[in-house]
Amino acid sequence: MRIMQTIVKSLTREFDDPETGALALNSVLIAEDDPLFCRILESWFKRWNYQVTAVQNGLDAWEVLQKDDAPPLAVLDWMMPGLDGIELCRKIRSRDHGPYRYVILLTAKDDKQDLIAGLDAGADDYLTKPFDVDELHARVRAGKRIIDLQAALMEAQRALRFDASHDGLTSIWNRSAILDLLIGEMERSRRNRDSMGIIMADIDFFKKINDSHGHLVGDAVLREVGDRLHSGLRSYDSVGRYGGEEFLVVVPGCDALNLKVTAERLRRRVADTPVETAAGPVSVTISLGLAATQTTASSLMGREALLHDADQALYAAKAAGRNRVESAPIALAATQNGN
Repeated sequence: MRIMQTIVKSLTREFDDPETGALALNSVLIAEDDPLFCRILESWFKRWNYQVTAVQNGLDAWEVLQKDDAPPLAVLDWMMPGLDGIELCRKIRSRDHGPYRYVILLTAKDDKQDLIAGLDAGADDYLTKPFDVDELHARVRAGKRIIDLQAALMEAQRALRFDASHDGLTSIWNRSAILDLLIGEMERSRRNRDSMGIIMADIDFFKKINDSHGHLVGDAVLREVGDRLHSGLRSYDSVGRYGGEEFLVVVPGCDALNLKVTAERLRRRVADTPVETAAGPVSVTISLGLAATQTTASSLMGREALLHDADQALYAAKAAGRNRVESAPIALAATQNGN
């Protein structure tokens, strides 16, 4: 259902101006070496609410098409200097990345073998000069439907990838993804002989929040805590929902001393301001357990050992009264050794 909603939203995106209801401008590349005919094509497409990029040779057209923001629709003359339309079609289809480019080939050639050659080269449609403006418009509309559908499918794929790696409630990394990121950072740490650390954070008395205010308020608290943790980190740190009300933070390039500074900052971000919910403001605190690898020992420590140490430190923080930060022994040792 969510994927279908994503496709529908993408297909109707061009109508999303709430004040005017106007169509968003489409974009087209026109490659035509006849200046007069190029201006005629340009005037037609502007009348159809297209943003036009016009060039008069194949090399300039290829330069435009290699850009990230290249128009999704290309109208190419067959005979052009530099690169002809057939060569340009082949180069477009040789690219194995980026969005699909819908190509309409224009030519004075009307032999059936020419039509076959154009389509085999990668053209999506083919018009023989001279042609009727209404016929061109109809073929452009058909191409636009293909472009819109392809864009919607790409958006659906992005949504699928996001759903596969992110927690549905908090929109931060899910358990599987954050553990994969941890593995990657540990491998990088070993290669670079660099320190790194993790923070295990757990919302204090979360069951009491659910029991007192209901699960919807509990969900709001989880979302807000996830947001505060995420916004309190560096761009290359990562946070994910480890399970229930527990979060895992991966902090690369960070020794035990700085890891504790980071954890204290996160603790204050959560504790200092109550969470606004439908039931009113709710005071929330978290307990945090830390574990850091030493540069001399990082090659010997595995993921499970690091997670176990952070988990034990979290239990220690809970036992010591909650709303506090505790470090695992290896983190303390790293601090004492000056790592």
